[in-house]
Amino acid sequence: MTPTEPAPEQSSFLSQTGWRARMRRTPGGRQLLQVLVFVLGLLFILLGVALAALPGPLTIPPVLLGLYIWSTEFAWADRLLERAKASAREAWAKAKQRPLISALVTVAGLIALGVGIYLVGRYDLVARGKDLVGL
Repeated sequence: MTPTEPAPEQSSFLSQTGWRARMRRTPGGRQLLQVLVFVLGLLFILLGVALAALPGPLTIPPVLLGLYIWSTEFAWADRLLERAKASAREAWAKAKQRPLISALVTVAGLIALGVGIYLVGRYDLVARGKDLVGL
């Protein structure tokens, strides 16, 4: 290798020899890999949506992780991930501008979560909900 020749990147080496590359070379392997990546990413996205009931930044990390997982296989997800990262950076910068308010909102959300869990247990709301739906 000459000094002007760029060094081969390790990521391209791994992308040609890793387990993903071997899986893509098998019949139906590319489609199976895409389905697995999509389902795994979707699980994290749904976790983030489920956490959206809690105030604060708890919903952002699982959604970003789900988008990252999707971005390993899908170009459209890579574009979404970049937009989500920019939004997350902007939200973090705003939270840092007012740390006291951000902390109060987070603590209030955790207190509300605790009260909600207590009320669900105290008044057996899960069983009442099942009865209401007919389960």
